[in-house]
Formats: sequence, C-alpha cells, structure tokens
Amino acid sequence: MHAFFKKKYMSYHIVYIYILSFLLLGFIWFLHWILGVVMTFLIAISLYYTIRSEQQLMNEREAYISTLSHRVKKVGEEALLEMPIGIALYNEHFQIDWANPYLNQFAEGEKFVGQSLDVISDYLVAAIKEDKDEVNFRLDTHDFNVKIKKEERLLYFFDRTKQTNIQNLYYNEQTVLGIIFLDNYEEITQAMADTDKSQVNSRVTTILDEWSQEYGIYLKRTSQDRFLAIMNQQILSKLEKNKFEILDEVRELISDNKNIPLTLSVGIGLGDVSLPTLGDFAQSSLDLALGRGGDQVVIKDETGKVRFYGGKTNPMEKRTRVRARVISHALKELVQESDQVFIMGHKSPDMDSIGSAIGVLKLALANEVDAFIVLDDNDMETGVERLMSEIKQNELWQFFISPEEAIEAVTKSTLIVVVDTHKPSLVTEEKLLNKTDHVVVIDHHRRAEEFIEHPTLVYMEPYASSTAELVTELLEYQPRSQRLSVLEATALLAGMIVDTKNFTLRTGSRTFDAASFLRSKGADTILVQSFLEEDLDMYVKRSHLIENAVIHHGSIAIVRAKPDEVYHAAIIAQAADTLLMMSGISASFVISKRTDGRIGISARSLGEVNVQLIMEQMNGGGHLTNAATQLDDTTVEEAYQQLVMIIDELIEGGEDE
Repeated sequence: MHAFFKKKYMSYHIVYIYILSFLLLGFIWFLHWILGVVMTFLIAISLYYTIRSEQQLMNEREAYISTLSHRVKKVGEEALLEMPIGIALYNEHFQIDWANPYLNQFAEGEKFVGQSLDVISDYLVAAIKEDKDEVNFRLDTHDFNVKIKKEERLLYFFDRTKQTNIQNLYYNEQTVLGIIFLDNYEEITQAMADTDKSQVNSRVTTILDEWSQEYGIYLKRTSQDRFLAIMNQQILSKLEKNKFEILDEVRELISDNKNIPLTLSVGIGLGDVSLPTLGDFAQSSLDLALGRGGDQVVIKDETGKVRFYGGKTNPMEKRTRVRARVISHALKELVQESDQVFIMGHKSPDMDSIGSAIGVLKLALANEVDAFIVLDDNDMETGVERLMSEIKQNELWQFFISPEEAIEAVTKSTLIVVVDTHKPSLVTEEKLLNKTDHVVVIDHHRRAEEFIEHPTLVYMEPYASSTAELVTELLEYQPRSQRLSVLEATALLAGMIVDTKNFTLRTGSRTFDAASFLRSKGADTILVQSFLEEDLDMYVKRSHLIENAVIHHGSIAIVRAKPDEVYHAAIIAQAADTLLMMSGISASFVISKRTDGRIGISARSLGEVNVQLIMEQMNGGGHLTNAATQLDDTTVEEAYQQLVMIIDELIEGGEDE
C-alpha cells in the first residue's frame, strides 16, 4: 500500500513539472520560434524516457507485490497446516467443521471433522456456553490450553505437556519434613526390664527402617520416642494413597507380640516454603495429632489446609495427677490476675457444657474473683432446660448472664474460660474472644483444624470422658473456701453421666475417681435422673425417626428423616444413641432437618469406626465415638448421598477411620 501511494505521488509530481515546462515552452515560442523548436524536441525526448522509466518502475513494483503476496499466502497456508498449534472451526451445534492436521493427529479416526467437540473434551462446550476465554484439559497423554474465539467459532489448541511435566517434576521433588512420635512410649517402658525395653526398641526400629527403605525415606532417630523423616512430595503421595499403613503395622505387630498398646503419631509439613517453616509445619501437625489422641497422621501445607489419616483407636489415658495439679495452679494464678472471669461453653449447651461451666465458676469464686457464666437462655436442649429450671430457683442463677451483658461488661483484663469446645465458631459468643488477650480452653474433644487463636492456657485431654471430669479434678487442688453445693456437684456428675452414656463409653479409672469425689460432695443421682427424663412425645418422635433405619456394610445404621419432617437436635442425637444399643450395630448416623433450618447429622460409634473423621469430612467434628455436623444449603437426600460415599470409600478402602 505504501508503494502504491508513493507511485501515485511521483506521477502527479511529474505531471506538474511537465505542465510548467509546456507553459515555459509557449513563452519561448513567443519570443523565438527556432529556440522553441529545439526546446520542444528536447522536452519530447525527456517525456518519452520519463514515461518509459515510470512504466518500468511500476511493472517492477507490481511484480514484487505479486511475488510477496504469493509468498505470504503460501506461508500462511503452510503455517495453518504445518505449525504445532491445533486449530478448529465449529458450527452453532458445536460440531467441528474444520481442523488442521496437527489437531487431527489426536483423532481416533482419520479426522475430527463432523464430530462433536465433546469428542475432544467434555469441558469445551461447557466453557463456550459460559463465555470463558480459555480452558485447560488433558487429551490422551497431552495437556492443552485452549483459547476460545466465540464470535469466530474458532479454537486454538496450545500443547502445554512439557510445561506441565516440568511443573509436576518440580512439585514431586519438593522437600517434605515429618516428625514421628511414639505414643505412650515413656509410660509403657517406664516399668519394663532393660531386656524388654531393648526388644521394644528393636522391634519399633526394625518396622520403621523397613518402611523407610520401602518408600525411600531418610529416617533419623533423634530421641527415644522421636524420629525425623525427610522425603519428597512424590513419596508422600504414595504414602497417602496407601493411607499410611505404617500406623496399622506398628499397632498390630507390637500389640500382637508384646500386648503393648504402642502407636505412632506423625506430623508432616510440606509446601513451597523455607526449611525452618517446614519444620514449624511438621511440629504443629504433630501437636495437632497428639491433641486429637494420637495414632494418626496430620499433614499441613503452606495454605494452612490440614489432612488427617488414621485415628482408629481410642486414645489411651496418659494424663497424670501431676499435670492436673499443674494446670489447676496455673489456672488459679490466671484467675487471681484478672478483674473478672467469664465462662462459656458451646452453642446449644449440653449437660457437660453447663456442668463444667459451673465447676469453673466455683473455682473462680474460691479464689475470690467475680465470675459469671455466659448463657443464651433461648438456645438450650430439653435436659438442660430441666437443669436450668432447677438453677433458676437457686442462688446459683445470679451468676448467669446473657451474651449481650457479657459484651458490655468485658474488659482487657477479663479472663475468658471456654469449656467443652475449642472451636471459636461454636462458642456461645465468639465476639468475647476478641475483647481480651486472656483466654483459657478446657476440653475433652479431639483437636480439630479450627482452634481458638493464641489461648493463654490450654487443657485438652481427649483421654477424659468429659470436660466435667477434667474440671472436677481441677477443683480438687483449689482452696476449700467455697464448698460445692448439692446442685453444683449434681450438675458436674450429670455432665459425666451424659457423655459416658451412664459410664459405658470412654470411661476410665479417673472417671470413677471424679464421680466418687462428686458423690462425696453430695451429688444426687436421683436428681440427675430427673434431669435426664424424657416425655412420651419425644420418645414417640425418636421411635418414628428410628424406624427409617437402613443397614450399610452389615453393621452401620443410617437413618434419613423424611424431607418435610423437622426434629430437634436433641432427638436426632438420642436416636443415634438408641441405634447404637441395638444388636450388631457398630456405628449409627441420623440425618434430619433441624429446627434451625439446617441439616443435622449425629454420629455414634462403639470405637470400631472413627465417626469423628467421617464428620470432619462434612465440616463437622467431635470425638472418635461421638460426633456431629450441621450442613447449610443442602437437603436430607444430598447429605445422605455424601455420607454414604464417604463411608463406602473408608470401608471399601480398608480404613474404618
């Protein structure tokens, strides 16, 4: 185009020159005709050669442009057909009208022409309909990034296989740090003879060495009960695929040979971070595993996401009287340093939550510090309502305040004590946690991923039957200036009885010691029974719910309430408890719409199935034998399908987690 305009400009320029020349020639003819003849001859010769040169130049340019156009067209055709980029045109029915040879090499037949885009990938049509500019997918052994030109109905396929392989190689070679801890090692070997202790050490070391050699892990023993494991992401993926069978090997082999309840806890840190940070991840993962009772693997990455494996066994009781005394004295100092103490449990509090809160209240009052229990009077279960009715007729009621009153009265020097939960989203009033820097957590549940940030003191013992049991032990080391009343001792005992199902589940020798202490303080078992009584209407509702039970995998009972039926959370939990009492049932799950509009699932187990891990996969939590979750924006049927899928994966995979 530039050459064309240049050619036109030169032609006009020459014309202007010759016009001036002819005017000048006319003037010369007027002055002298002989000179005019000569000039006319010269101008004619000049005009001839000028026109000839101009014509030759135009012909050369036209030939050059023609040659260049031919070359560009040829290169365009060759690029379209030969370059290593897939190109496809599709019609309004999402069928392929044309594809270049590069893309056709991936067709199962000769060509893609005439076939639907779904033949290439199921993602393409969906991405076009959603007005996406690009989409990634895998075709055969190749990874493609597809640029979508919707207006032209044109697709460009860019092969990213090499880039993906490099990314995968980089990911697989990332360093992963693990810390392996032998649960209960000190307690088990403390009373052993040297020969027996040596045999245990040898057996554990042999199992771990064989395991590390099988997977290519560098393993180094750093103390009697602790090992350091170094691996990469590829090795970790294999371990996760096999669900860390090393947990089962240690548990089964050691137990079979010596009847020794020794288990492993493993904390693993991974991610594209520095080695010191990986070490911090591994240590925090190990702390979380031990806080959940041990015998499990916890994996944490740079995003903060946590994955759990194992946790099949009931945690063994390994807390000591010494630890209880130390915690009790530490709590006493925190109470005395504060201007007031606020105690709160979880939302919809149960007997254990109320009972343990009353126990902490007495502890604070015994140290002559003002204390109050934060309670939402409109959010209580039936059994708790009976207890609260009794409390309201007692002087104990003056120590209960509403969440609104607590928010107005809290100061920076206030001590907040959270009982029977460690999740900030479950406490009675989450805002209180941000009003002070002094927070104490007392709980008996296995630690979950969600946890109250920066607590001053944590007393978590998943080996205990209930939080009421833990608080009772703490009271034994406090000043005797405040004696437990009959109602207060009864509330603590009620919490223990409810959480242990009348001392049948999660009950150790310390549980009976705590119960004995409360009985000595006047705890009334008849009064406890009156709190736990149920009316006929609730019994009928629970029975109606249970009749929908179906059995999965021979021993797992699952109940689905009808979509239009609504049950109180207490009835759902009681139905799960009742099912567990049936012959041949090892675990029970009850699914129903709750009075708050959410879908609730209560899960119970005799210990063979870890219902806590199942509920955690549905954003819930709890204990190995007692767990629950609440789901938003779903239906009973959808919750049932999700639950069955998780159970099938665990059971069929050989992991009754």
